[in-house]
Parts: sequence; C-alpha cells; structure tokens
Amino acid sequence: VGAVMEAPISLVFMVILFLASPLLGWAAVAGAVVQVGLAWLNERSTNPPLTEANRSAIAAQQYADGSLRNAEVIEAMGMLQHIHQRWMDKQHAFLQLQAQASDKAGGFQAGTKFVQTTMGSLLLGLGAWLVLDNALAGGPGMMIVASVLGGRMLAPLVQMVSQWRAVVNVRDAWRRLDQLLTQLPERPPAMPLPAPRGLLNVENVIAGAPGSNAPILRGVAFALQPGEVLAVVGPSASGKTTLARLLVGLWPCISGKVRLDGADVFAWDKLELGPHLGYLPQGVELLEGTLAENIARFGEVDVDKVHEAARLVGLHEFILSLPQGYDSPVGRDGAILSGGQRQRVALARALYSDPVFVVLDEPNSSLDEAGDAALAHAISQLKARGTSFVVMTHRTSVLAVADKMLVLRDGVQQAFGPRDQVLAALNQAAAQAAQQAQGEKVSTPAPAMVAAR
Repeated sequence: VGAVMEAPISLVFMVILFLASPLLGWAAVAGAVVQVGLAWLNERSTNPPLTEANRSAIAAQQYADGSLRNAEVIEAMGMLQHIHQRWMDKQHAFLQLQAQASDKAGGFQAGTKFVQTTMGSLLLGLGAWLVLDNALAGGPGMMIVASVLGGRMLAPLVQMVSQWRAVVNVRDAWRRLDQLLTQLPERPPAMPLPAPRGLLNVENVIAGAPGSNAPILRGVAFALQPGEVLAVVGPSASGKTTLARLLVGLWPCISGKVRLDGADVFAWDKLELGPHLGYLPQGVELLEGTLAENIARFGEVDVDKVHEAARLVGLHEFILSLPQGYDSPVGRDGAILSGGQRQRVALARALYSDPVFVVLDEPNSSLDEAGDAALAHAISQLKARGTSFVVMTHRTSVLAVADKMLVLRDGVQQAFGPRDQVLAALNQAAAQAAQQAQGEKVSTPAPAMVAAR
C-alpha cells in the first residue's frame, strides 16, 4: 500500500530529472522499465511452481486431517508407517516446489537490487559528465540531487517487486474463494412465508453436486402429504443422500423443483424455514457445547422441549446418568459418546420442537436393536402430530412405520407408491428373476453330460 501511495511522488521526481536534463530523465525511465520487466519475468517464472506448491500443501494438509480422523483404524491395523510415508511424499513434493519458486524469486530480487544500485551510480556518473559538459541545469548540486531522486523514484518499484508475490497470493486466494462461492448460486431474496404444514412436492427433479453439470438424480417426482412417512431405499450410490440434500434446500436443482407447501425449498430463507425442519445427515457431527445446547440447536434452551426430544429417541435416562446430565459438554473436548449415542443426540436435535418436515439420512446406521425401536417409536409419535418424514434407509425396521416407499437405482426412480404395493412389486420382480435364473440353470447341460454325448 505504501509503495502505491508513493507512486505519484515518483512521477514528480521523474519530471524534475527531465527538467534537469532529458538524458537523466530517459536513464531513469530505462531503469523503471527494467524493474517492471524483472517483476513480469518474476511472475511468469515463479507462478507455476508456486501454484503447484500451494496445491500440494493443501493436499498434504487434507491428507493429514483425514488421517487424524481415522487415527484409531490406522493404529489398530498397523497402517501408520505407510500413511506417514505417503504424507511425507506429499510434503516433500510441496517443499521441493516451494524451494524451486523461492530460488527463482531470490534471483530476481537480487537482480532488482543490482539494478537499483547500478541506477544510482549511472545517474551520478551521467550527472558528472553533464556538469563537465555544462549541460546540466542546476550545476554540480543537481548531480547529487539527480542521484538521490533516481533512487527515490525507483524505491516504490523495488517495494512493489519485493511484495509482488504477496499480491499474487491474494489474487489466487480471491480466485479460489470466488470459484467456491460461484458453485452455489446466490439465493434470491424472498418475502416472508407462512409456517409450512409439511406438504412436499418433488417435480421431475434433475440434480447433481453444486458446480457440476453431471446429474446424480434424473427425473425424480413424487408427493407427500402432511403426516406421511416416505421410506427411500436403494443400493449405495443410488442418489439417496443427494435427494436428502435437495429436500432441505442445501443443493439446488439443475431442473425441476422441490416445493414445500408450494414454495421452492432452496429459495426459502433458512433462518425462517430452519426451525420448522429436522435434518439428520449421514455423517453425524456434534458441535462444541453441552448436550442441551446441541439438542436445542444452540438457540434458547427450552428445557421441556429438550427433555421431550431426548425421551423420543430413548436418550433421557442415559443423559441423566451422566455426572453433569444435560450440561455435559460434547464436541472435541467433551464427553466421549459412542457412535450410536451421537446419532441419537443428532436425531433428538432433528426432532426438537416438533418440526413439520423431517429428513433422515440413514438414521439407524449406528443404532442397535433398542435404538432402532426408539427411532420407529419417535417417527410414529411425530407422525401422529402431523409431521412428514422422508427416511433414507437400508434397514427394514423403518418400513414398518412408512406409508409410502420410493426405490432409487443409479439416480433413477424405479418405483413409488404405497408401501405394501411397492413391496409386493419388488417381491414379485425378485421371484421372477429367481425363477428365470433357475430356469436358465436347468436348461444348461452339465459338462459331464456334454462329454458323454
């Protein structure tokens, strides 16, 4: 910033040098051109290795973070040496690229200092020659002034060259941030809407990850009335998690709409809609705070509602058995909870304050038999109060409380309708496939019989 502020003064110094002697002025301009050329060459030569170095550093850090999250698995199965070596390879690649860029930048900085020193001596020599030739306005004193002004004129350029790398880093960081932000389109401002009742309509949705045009879901369409439970089933990578993110407005649709009570969920103000929604993602994380704060979504803690949510998921007695009860800290440095207990706390958070629409992504992946029963009981209780549920699941325990069923495969809707009809159709298709496979097996002669013929 200081160098930019001093740039106009450099122009004043250049004008003074031209007034003293055009030769001195052009010499100063030549020095400035050389400085700018060095800065350009510095950028051209150091930018590629520095860009790769930054990418390598980010990759190494992400790898280290992922390894820390799986530290128990790495230690238990003796993977530490291999993981450490792979991280060292990534770190070595980063350091090598950084050293390469630093060596080049150091050479250009040395060249810049050399030009600055040479420029001062050149102006002093030219000034002396012009004095001897009686061609310097101002006489011998101007010779010294010209040398000083030349150095002062080049000083801002030298500073900008030395700080150029920081400017480039800021530019690259801004580009990365801009690219990240443009992956998710800005939500248009919307008028306040009345509280939803839980009427869901998914209108021929095609959707993929933000920033990508490759669709994960194609042509998904269904409707859900308030108080109904929809079970979404399908193999892994069938698009269930993508659908869950669409239903709560985290991801936009490429085409089609997800509407709650007729309003586009993605465009709905999340501060306004959030209290009426419940969401349990597949990867459960609890935030730094107490159990009560996590269940109450870090808003004002309503004790009765917190207790009710904990009772719904069968967690109340366990929490009371803790030394600090609902004030027990959880998160990074808090109470140690099992995977099933964390999932129940997150489920209680999703069911807090009787939301009208709840999306659960594999809610029983870490639950035992008792947890499964508590989940089914909680869904039944809120269903009776008019809450709509969409549950992504692999287990059959949730199907007992489901009204409708949606089958996904490879991102395409295979079946949708009342639970019993869809189950009957699936069982019939499975029986036909088994019968066809058995028929093919019987019609194929055994190798021994072929040999006998």
